[in-house]
Amino acid sequence: MSLYEVPITKLSGIGEKRAALFAKLGIRSVGDMITYYPRSYSDWSNITNIADIQPETTCVVKARVMTPVNSIRISGGRIMSKLSVADDSGYLNLVFFNNKYISSMLRFGETYVFMGKVTRDRYGFQMTSPEFNKLNDQTEITPVYHLTAGLNNHMMIRAAKEALSMLPELIRDPLPYDIQKHYDLCPLSYALHHIHFPSDNLSMEKARRRLVFEELLTLNLGMRLMKSQSKEQTAIRMPEDFTKSFIKNLPFELTGAQQRAVTDCVNDMRHKINPMNRLIQGDVGSGKTAVCAAVCWQTVKSGYQAAFMAPTEILAQQHYETFLKMFEGTGIRIDLLIGSMTVSEKRKIRARVETGESDIVIGTHALVSESTVFARLGCAITDEQHRFGVAQRARLASKGEHPHVLVLSATPIPRTLGLIIYGDLDITIIDELPPGRTEVDTFLIGSDKRDRALGFLKKQVDEGRQCYIVCPLVEESEGVDELQNANDYAADLMLGPFRDISVGILHGKMKTKDKERVMARFAANEISVLVSTTVVEVGVDVRNATVMMIENAERFGLSTLHQLRGRVGRGEHKSYCILVSDNSGENTEQRLGVMCRTNNGFEIADMDLKLRGPGDFFGSRQHGLPQLAIADFSDTETLAQSQDAAELILQISPDLSNEALRPLKAKIRRLFETTENTMN
Repeated sequence: MSLYEVPITKLSGIGEKRAALFAKLGIRSVGDMITYYPRSYSDWSNITNIADIQPETTCVVKARVMTPVNSIRISGGRIMSKLSVADDSGYLNLVFFNNKYISSMLRFGETYVFMGKVTRDRYGFQMTSPEFNKLNDQTEITPVYHLTAGLNNHMMIRAAKEALSMLPELIRDPLPYDIQKHYDLCPLSYALHHIHFPSDNLSMEKARRRLVFEELLTLNLGMRLMKSQSKEQTAIRMPEDFTKSFIKNLPFELTGAQQRAVTDCVNDMRHKINPMNRLIQGDVGSGKTAVCAAVCWQTVKSGYQAAFMAPTEILAQQHYETFLKMFEGTGIRIDLLIGSMTVSEKRKIRARVETGESDIVIGTHALVSESTVFARLGCAITDEQHRFGVAQRARLASKGEHPHVLVLSATPIPRTLGLIIYGDLDITIIDELPPGRTEVDTFLIGSDKRDRALGFLKKQVDEGRQCYIVCPLVEESEGVDELQNANDYAADLMLGPFRDISVGILHGKMKTKDKERVMARFAANEISVLVSTTVVEVGVDVRNATVMMIENAERFGLSTLHQLRGRVGRGEHKSYCILVSDNSGENTEQRLGVMCRTNNGFEIADMDLKLRGPGDFFGSRQHGLPQLAIADFSDTETLAQSQDAAELILQISPDLSNEALRPLKAKIRRLFETTENTMN
């Protein structure tokens, strides 16, 4: 039996109540516990004499408990416990809060090893709530796990040790021996034991490299299998090229990059045996919509219908209006299908789609509902790919007989990363902005210049323009005092400097209908200043908006800042982005300096990945990918090696049906079961 089938309750000390806490961390089985890797490690080997410790540093001391624990109640009903410890060189005070068991855990006269941050007051050196272990129990390197309320690190260590003891002596390794040998990887058993309990830094690095490689290889293969599955399908053939007639109908010229993108798509639709499965990746304002219009034109002129799915109703409405203007006088029939329509309106549109009266239908998730049936769906397009999982994209494509699929993304992603994230897609990059699209001037200021910046916004509004102000929080209770929150910020503006200006507020906690209403009012220039969270990152195209002011800019990834900046500079008016930050750290200045130096989204994405790592790069969206346990996308060397290994394996067995690859195929299935992207 697989350890993934053995419930976590089989481990000692874990009953149903505690199992529910483990489940919050995604740990439901013994196998889950084994693959729940430490987030970091505490190195207890570097012992410092108390006489040598420095304030405001984290250190390890070996000391004897010199006084009994003295506990008193303080404000707020909390318990504060104090005691003193000493080594041969001096004394150290320890303080614990709300730990009623501390007196039984630290016994008078016994020696322990303590790790914590040291501060200094008039009574001498002090450690607050340090980690500690009995001298005999201490190992040099101790794993540190992500926790949830009710679970501590000692419980996790105990569970990991017992789970590892249940591993059989012979583990069926998912990596073929030749791959292990070629890339100098340690066996799986060694990796699993040493990732949790390394004997030294070298063993931990060997274990990590093996597990990172395996996870990236698994992801690579999974995405490539998805791609190969689509290749088994027969494409809708469109032998004639209608591009020239589309371009002739346009009131503007396409850029070279747009023309290349259109050519890529039309060639896929005309010549490939399998359906087009392509990503158009381009910066905000690079002209992806015009490319989509060309693809829709090709589809309709070839006798089929096209569907265009957007992430929000306001964006769908905007695309609908753009297409109406672009296809005016051509005889092409365009419909809009969104959730806020009345039942009778939706029924009427769906009837037109089902009978083939509608040539192009633009909408939101309403397009993938069971009641939407297409007469002859030839092409399915999804906008802002990272807002939809692979499964939603597949559901839209399933509305036809293997239609062509086109997805769009305005999120610039380094190419090495794109090969994994969009491994099931061919990629076209639009790396050129249309004429008239001006670069946005970006400035970094401290909060002491905020009033001056708000005066600049007011001047812009007086000239008839509109502005965005983005805050990291919705309300004060979410975080620490120095972070701006949208609710209070908007209220302060309405009561103070902007009392005569129409100020709106937008955030993720609002109901969808309310958000749509606010964005519609902003688009109609009924709101002059919109105070928002990053929910506006992908929003309506307001050509009159000229200023994007971002508070606590250091809290956002560069890619998010770049997306936010892309909300302005979309019209003929000169536009500006103002980054407000009081964080003077070297890393912050380097990151935000990139924003001031360049408008190139791909350069910014590369820097974001290098400086912040993949977790921050992706935020919580993960672009529809499975959640990874240990792999780091910024490890480009291992990423490239895993891609090469995937090629080698697929050359030997394109569908992984080889008996030796069964454990690897099972691992792929498990990884993709963590999202809606399940493997067949």
